Amino acid sequence: MRIEADLKLGFKDVLIRPKRSTLKSRAQVALERTFTFMHSKRQWTGVPVIAANMDTVGTFEAAEVLAQFGMLTAIHKHYSFAAWERFLAGRDTDFFERVMVSTGTADEDYAKMGEILALAPQLHFICIDVANGYAEAFVDFVQKVRATWPDKTIVAGNVVTGEMVEELLLSGADIVKVGIGPGSVCTTRVKTGVGYPQLSAVIECADAAHGLGGRIISDGGCACAGDVAKAFGGGADFVMLGGMFAGHDESGGEVVERGGQTYKLFYGMSSATAMERHSGGVAEYRSSEGKTVEVPYRGPLRETVKDILGGLRSACTYVGAGALKELTKRTTFIRVLEQESKAFT
Repeated sequence: MRIEADLKLGFKDVLIRPKRSTLKSRAQVALERTFTFMHSKRQWTGVPVIAANMDTVGTFEAAEVLAQFGMLTAIHKHYSFAAWERFLAGRDTDFFERVMVSTGTADEDYAKMGEILALAPQLHFICIDVANGYAEAFVDFVQKVRATWPDKTIVAGNVVTGEMVEELLLSGADIVKVGIGPGSVCTTRVKTGVGYPQLSAVIECADAAHGLGGRIISDGGCACAGDVAKAFGGGADFVMLGGMFAGHDESGGEVVERGGQTYKLFYGMSSATAMERHSGGVAEYRSSEGKTVEVPYRGPLRETVKDILGGLRSACTYVGAGALKELTKRTTFIRVLEQESKAFT
């Protein structure tokens, strides 16, 4: 046993210090980024915000909306092959670069992913998603996928430490997904005691990834547009959102009416709700590591997207970053004991 005594930080522990700016308007800020990925060698240009591969968030309907903003959707892995066929029919080339094909590591997941990629070879991204990216079997699976699809851009995760980011990149991943336990419907930290404050994880993992020419996604922990800005300021190349995209017309989840209010269910993919829906229940050897909540109905996803991107542009103007790619270099975090006034909630 050992103790690391240095303080680790989450988004709530900091604010971004403003700096002198020559920008006259938020409209001047360029949010698009261009990346060339280390293994696939593919170039991608877009707004690097991703809808999480949860069945209440990473839906075909959400992808339709986010693609219009140049953003990405990690489509959840529970759609049928026939549903994918209908979804992809008649799409143009640009749209194929706005979606990720998600997969687990089971044999049936691998086979299904192969069928989907054969259906549309133009698909750019594979998202290999497990709760614990530290397993040797996971690294082996990443190597297997890279060997089979050398020209695809592979996302792999989740991890929270630099040495594992490096191992996954060297094993064939182009982008590593960072985050264990920060999500709004994740209970991993409560059930297992395992985790890492998200901002520190992003800072440390970005440093490790960029040293090798890889990229990272900050996955989880964003509750507002300011948190998205902090994730990018900390060095994230992409930010993945779950709860912020839940509860909309385009989101999955059962609609619930209560007390004259409308809600939509939102749950973690390791929750009892998800496992009962997709796996026949919680296996005897494990416990649920997610919760189910009712999110107030939020209307069209488009309005939330515009709010998030508007906040991100504004953050850039406060530090004098004319483009999102400049935000990290212009960011100084200050530790704080308060974030906002709670006089009216």
